[in-house]
Amino acid sequence: MDKYYSVDIAGLKRDLKLFDVNENLSIAAFILFGDTEVTIAASKALLEKAPEFDYIITPEAKSIPLAYEMSRQSGKPYIVVRKGTKVYMGNPISIEVQSITTKAKQHLYLGEDEANLIKGKRVLLVDDVISTGESLKSLRSLVEKTGAKEVATCAVLAEGDAADRTDIIYLNKIPLFFK
Repeated sequence: MDKYYSVDIAGLKRDLKLFDVNENLSIAAFILFGDTEVTIAASKALLEKAPEFDYIITPEAKSIPLAYEMSRQSGKPYIVVRKGTKVYMGNPISIEVQSITTKAKQHLYLGEDEANLIKGKRVLLVDDVISTGESLKSLRSLVEKTGAKEVATCAVLAEGDAADRTDIIYLNKIPLFFK
């Protein structure tokens, strides 16, 4: 029988299905893809909490719809940091990342044109869930390499100990489920 964890996200209730990460840990999976209602409401709520910014930066992950909607609502552009290089990127900068939900190490890439766009600009880092902070750490390092200034980091949910952090903006917290 499937198990779920209920959470309120910007006034909307969602039941998140629990999935095993390993034999000792399960997580409540927050899948933003396809949930337009939560995407719109969470974007509005996060923008109300965010400081002034010039660009939204998000990793190539489930946070893309959130970054798009925050961009649409704010009128500010968003940039997706890619998980692979593309021929049109030209001299990409990269950083290694290890996420709790991904088994293997990955790399994040930002093309030269995007790096030049955000150089010296105020950027808002956006993700769907912040947990261990490893993805965030990598994203911050990549942004730092460009010369951009991070003004805040926001996520819909903070998972586990991330809810105790003071360097992120989030709408609600969800626990980690240890066995």
